[in-house]
This record gives sequence, C-alpha cells and structure tokens, in this order.
Amino acid sequence: MELQKFSYDNKIVKWFSYATIVWGIVGMLVGLIAAIQMYIPALSFDIPYTTFGRLRPLHTNAVIFAFVGNGIFMGVYYSLQRLLKARMFSDMLSKIHFWGWQLIIVLAAITLLLGYTTGKEYAELEWPIDILITIVWVVFGWNMFGTILRRRERHLYVAIWFYIATFITVAMLHIVNSIELPISLTKSYSWYAGVQDALVQWWYGHNAVAFFLTTPYLGLMYYFLPKAANRPVYSYRLSIIHFWALIFLYIWAGPHHLLYSATPDWAQSLGVVFSVMLIAPSWGGMINGLLTLRGAWDKVREDVVLKFLVVAVTAYGMATFEGPMLSLKNVNAISHFTDWTIAHVHVGALGWNGFLTFGILYWLIPKMFQTNLYSKKMANAHFWLGALGIVLYAVPLYWAGIMQSLMWKEFTPEGQLKWQFLDTVTRMIPFYVIRSLGGLLYLSGAIMMAYNLYKTSKQGSFIENEAAEAAALNPVYHAHTNDHWHRWIERKPVQLMIGSLIVVAIGGIIEFVPVFLVKSNIPTISSVKPYTPLELEGRDIYVREGCYTCHSQTIRPFRSETARYGEYSKAGEFVYDHPFQWGSKRTGPDLAREGGKYPDSWHFNHMLDPTSMSPGSIMPPYPWLFENGINTDLTKTKITAMRKMGVPYREGYENLAVEDLKTQAEGITKKLKKDGIETHANKEIIALIAYLQRLGKDIKTESLTKK
Repeated sequence: MELQKFSYDNKIVKWFSYATIVWGIVGMLVGLIAAIQMYIPALSFDIPYTTFGRLRPLHTNAVIFAFVGNGIFMGVYYSLQRLLKARMFSDMLSKIHFWGWQLIIVLAAITLLLGYTTGKEYAELEWPIDILITIVWVVFGWNMFGTILRRRERHLYVAIWFYIATFITVAMLHIVNSIELPISLTKSYSWYAGVQDALVQWWYGHNAVAFFLTTPYLGLMYYFLPKAANRPVYSYRLSIIHFWALIFLYIWAGPHHLLYSATPDWAQSLGVVFSVMLIAPSWGGMINGLLTLRGAWDKVREDVVLKFLVVAVTAYGMATFEGPMLSLKNVNAISHFTDWTIAHVHVGALGWNGFLTFGILYWLIPKMFQTNLYSKKMANAHFWLGALGIVLYAVPLYWAGIMQSLMWKEFTPEGQLKWQFLDTVTRMIPFYVIRSLGGLLYLSGAIMMAYNLYKTSKQGSFIENEAAEAAALNPVYHAHTNDHWHRWIERKPVQLMIGSLIVVAIGGIIEFVPVFLVKSNIPTISSVKPYTPLELEGRDIYVREGCYTCHSQTIRPFRSETARYGEYSKAGEFVYDHPFQWGSKRTGPDLAREGGKYPDSWHFNHMLDPTSMSPGSIMPPYPWLFENGINTDLTKTKITAMRKMGVPYREGYENLAVEDLKTQAEGITKKLKKDGIETHANKEIIALIAYLQRLGKDIKTESLTKK
C-alpha cells in the first residue's frame, strides 16, 4: 500500500509547553505568597488586590487551568497526532485554541484580583469568561475530533479514550454549573440556591478534579510513560476496565464534600459508596502504569524522566486511596474544614499533575529541538528539590490538620470547650512556615527546570513541521475472529463519545433529579426571610473579598460545633443563598450563627484591625471598606433578579429597595455612634456589618456560646 507523506505540527506543542512553564511558575509563586500570608498577614499590603481572599482563587485557577490546562493541551496535541498518524485537523483552530486559552487566563487573573467572582470554588470566573471558555473548549473539541475523523490509524489507543471522555464531561460540568443570571458585565448570581447549589457545585468541583486533573493526565500517562520506558502498556484489558469504571464511578462522588451538612442523607451516602468503589479503577490505572516499567527499573534509576513519571503515578495512587478514605464519615468528621484536606489536594497537584508535567517536558523539549537535555544534573536536582518540597508541604499539614480537629473537639472535664478557635490558629503557624518552605523548594525546582529547558532549546534546532508517512486508512475493514470485543467501539469515535456521555451523565441525573424535584428533600422554614437590600449588598462584598475561602457557614451536628457556634444548620436556611456559602476550609471560625453575637462596633473594629479584637489573628485588615461607598446602581436590578429566581420579594419592591437600604444603614451608623464611632452610612463596611449581623438570626436557638 502506498504511503502518504505529511507532517506533524510541533509549533503548537511548543507554544503550549512554553505556556505550561510560564503559568506554572506564576501559579506556584502566587500560591507561595498566599501560604506566607497565613502567618504574615502584612504581606497583603493593606490593599484590596493582594489579600488572601483574592490570591487564593487566583492561585487555584492558575494552577488548575493555566498550568495543568496548558500541560494537557501540550500533551494532547503531541500524542494525538502521532497516535492517529495525522496532522491536527486545522492549524488555524490550533492557534485560536492557544490564544483563546491564554486570553481566558489573563482575563481570569485580572478579574479575580479586582474581586469579580461568582464565589463558587474552581468556578469563580464571571459569566462573560464562562462563555469564552465554552467557545474555546468547543474549538479544542472540533480540532480534536476533526483529527480523529481523518486519521490514518483505525484503532483508537487508550490515551484517546481518556481525551474524548475529558472533552465531553468537562463541557457538561462547565455548562451545568455555570447557569447563572447576569446582573451586569461583571456580576451574576448562581441560578441554584442553597442545598441545590452546594450539590451542583461539588458535583462540578469534585469532577473538575476527576475530568480535568485526572482523566486527561491518565491519557498522557498511557502515552508518555510507555514512550519514555520504551515498553508496551502492561495490560490492555486492565486499561479497558480502568477507563469505563473510572468515568462511571467518579461522577457520583461529589457529595462526599458535603458530609454532615444539610444535603439529604441519601445523597451523602451515595457519595461515600461510590468514593470507596473508586479505589479499584484508580489503583488499576496506577498498577497498569507502574507494571509497564517491569524489567526497566535499572533504567528508572538512571533516567530522570522516568523518575518524575514514577513518582507521579505513585502520587496518583496515594491521592486516590486517601480520597476515598477521607470520604468515610468517621474520617471526614476529623478531616473536613482542616488543613488535612489541603495536604491531600496538594499530594495530587504537586505529585501527580506537577511531576507528570515535568517528566513530559523533560522528554518532549529535547525531542522537538533534536538535542540532548542541557543538564541532567540540574534535572536530577530539580527532582529531589521537588520531592522534598512535596514532603515538607504535605506532612506538616497532615499533622496540623489532625491537631486542628482534635483541638476543635476537645472538652474540659467540666464539659466546656477547652480551646478558643484562635488557639488553634496560633498553634498552626509553625506548620504553615514549614509548608511555605516546601512550596519554596518546589517552586525553585520549577524555575531550575525552566532555565534547563531554555538552555536545551538554545542548543538545539526546532522541528516546526516534523515529516512523517503512513498508509491511508482503508475504508473497508474486516474484523478478525480473535479481535477483542472492545475493538468495535475503539474504531467508532462518535459512538465512544456518546457512550462516555451516557456513562458520566447517569450519576449526575440520579443525584440531581430528587433534590430539584422532590420538595421534601429541602423543607422550607417559615421564619427564614430574604435578605434586605443592605444585607444583600453586604453579602456581595463578602463574596468579592473572598471571605468564604477562610470561613464556613454551616454547622455540623457535632457536640463540639453546636457548643461553639450554636444550633446545627438546616436545609431550609439557605433557600435564598445564591450561591451557597458553606465553604470548604476553616482558617477562621464558622459564621453561620454570627448574627447578634457581637455589637456592630466589634465588627467595625475587627475589619479595621483584626488584632484589636482578636489578638494573634492572622486575618488582614480591610481599610478600603471604610473608604469605598456602597454602589447602589445595581441594587434595583439585584432585587429583580432574585425575584426571578424565586426569592419572595413583593412585586414592585425593587423600586423601594435603595430607600430601605439607606434607612437600615442609618440605623447601623447610629448604633456605631453610640459606641463612639463616627462614619458615613454609605460606606461598604456598613453593608458588610448588616450581612454579618443577619447570619443565623432567622433560626431561633436556645443559646449561642461565644467562640
């Protein structure tokens, strides 16, 4: 059969590899600054753009979507062409994808620092950027499927299954979770409220980990690990089980982020059961990766690329064992809201995603530039710096997280809480210092890699269009009797995509339908009323400043929590919260019952200088709240939007909202004046005080113990 000559597009791979390196260093640097702010709050510089509440979402978005995202596209564009023996479908689509993705990253960085956020973890970007993400993601899928359909290789290799599942599932997750009602170009409200929003958010949040940080990287593992080791994948049958079991089970696990919360018990139980079952396919993938290296362990000792890949696959195994363990209710009762969870996430992020990306870069750049790596010694130094950095990052936080939880729960012999919340914060500081040292080592290794790969590229000669040849795909295919049954769907990319969509949609549908359609799952409480216009403005300020990154607003039914905070949280309390504010980390105390615990003057002084009210606090001051006026230009629109989403404001109330806002603000100002504080009623601090003083007051409780 006559061979066709064509070329692979290495230019797009080079672009994405450079972006991976640059954004990786930026994302890690922002993370390091945020880590240091945990014990040196002055590093916020008393300006709104550099507080922890704004840097933390920037860090997570930069690492997930900029570093890992570009790493995914780098690996997919390189491996897909070679697995299909075809150039990418369209060079123009490749360029649009690249520049569109970088534009998204830049817009994300600008808007998050400016405080334009939806307040939904890993989905903070506002609606115009969400639309842009959808467009660019469709461009990526169009380019990928166009390449698949004009391939010269009939069978789709296992890596491509994971790429297809990633494309279709991320699209589904992003669209469903991003349904929101725009108020302006920079402000929107989640269409879902309270329990429903929490369930959708963690269906998305957990599966952003599954289908952005895991499945595409498994595809990269299945391509680059065998290539680097020069050995075939250990087991074809195991890869089939790994793929279908993983994408089916993963989608159900989101509710394990909401254990002991106001979500229905049956949804929590589903999350636990499917999380535990996830161990099997996850470890199947890890075993398949590690056993691919059977007989090649001598090479691992010598080859720095394989060192990175082996540690990456091992970290994947560790994280995917720990995750199901943390979903068990008795373990989750200890770990949730603590830094144990932060350690768990970073074993996956630094070990699995980071080290796999580094290994691929060290393998890819010399190949594309037709040269040897500039310095193997420097690469080995990077490996050990990174490995030590992971240990120094994770181990102190494991220790600290368990200490946090035990201190929160400890009672004196007389039955009183032994520790104030602030005691647990001050005890954490040495562990935070060690954590930041680990982050510094990891970042130093990444900078070293950037220099090494820069020197490698300078000494080589880049192949922009790599010549290749292969036989055309024969339109007529005759199945062989010894073909595995799975071969049929491997030859059918559209059917594989549809099958993947069906498999991943089942769990979401079964979890969502009862919660959205059966009212008994979210009973209403007659005493719960909508926020006043001033409280709504204060809530928006709270979200803008990222207060939810450090404070939760849900009390679990534990003796220690009800003694510290008050009555445990009920589903009906959150029906007017767009989005929900349950949080996922307690750096500061829970605020679900904050209303009425302290006078307005306490909150005023606390936001101006946290240490004046809480000596030893690591919270930064917010001086701009005392200078900025409340923007009431959108107040009317906000009330109208809330009513559209079911909040029972009376007809026409939007026309009275601003006047009511001013009246309530004047009342707070008068209270402050009685305590010797002079301020204007139109300052943002007044709105924030109104919101904080409202929290939990709709529910009658017998007693509320101060923190």
